[in-house]
Amino acid sequence: MGTLYLVATPIGNLEDMSPRAVRTLREARLIAAEDTRHTRQLLTHFDVHTPLTSYFEHNKLAKLDAVLSALSEGDVALVSDAGTPGINDPGYELVKAALEAGHTVSPVPGPSAPIAALAASGLPTDAFLYLGYLPRKSSERKVFLQKVAEQPFTLVFFETPHRLLDALEDIQSVLGDRLMAAARELTKVYEQFVRGQVSEVLGHFTHHEPRGEFVLVVAGQHAMAGERWTEEQLQAEIARELKDGGKAKDISARLAIQSGWSKKEIYSIMNRKPQ
Repeated sequence: MGTLYLVATPIGNLEDMSPRAVRTLREARLIAAEDTRHTRQLLTHFDVHTPLTSYFEHNKLAKLDAVLSALSEGDVALVSDAGTPGINDPGYELVKAALEAGHTVSPVPGPSAPIAALAASGLPTDAFLYLGYLPRKSSERKVFLQKVAEQPFTLVFFETPHRLLDALEDIQSVLGDRLMAAARELTKVYEQFVRGQVSEVLGHFTHHEPRGEFVLVVAGQHAMAGERWTEEQLQAEIARELKDGGKAKDISARLAIQSGWSKKEIYSIMNRKPQ
């Protein structure tokens, strides 16, 4: 009985490919790939010559039997175009079928765009809700957002560049002007994080054309509901953060989550001249 390996691949920077991932791809009997053309380029770069078969959204059910048959004779590696397979791409049905057939399913961990964006967002990471791509139509998007509007968890979405501005407008309309981070081109040359309130991020990309794939990380409802600190409390915490060597932008974003003050207000206090 073979093992189905879920092999994470780079989301941009090829140096993120782990030695274990390369070895697993070399030793597998077959690689099931979301896009064989894309994966073949990756395999060529790492000198891997394992046979490929396609496994994507529109053939995933038809290909189940063939992949399970290969598993009966040896190990199979599943890869997506980028990142961790099974997260926002085909994979669930194959994992479920492999387990039901008695095969071992083993992850080979590595890059994941939602986790990378969340970790560097400056927003709480102890509890989060990953929701994939937002709906395409504004009406459907607003209904979708309304369903999670009162969730206390940090919210994580994917979005495309041509829908970004409309999505940000709907997020502000339904969720309010919360703190958020928009991450694009993660691990690539032009990697960028834009952090601030939704209105600030919307303003930035209104004046700078959105390019690349985006991960949007939005503060949960709890960040909006706490009691507002007094200015004295805020100033004391700012002083402590500055003493610890924090940067003004990072401090203002972090304290805005906790204090009930906006990032802009905090930044203004930090730059106020002594009387």
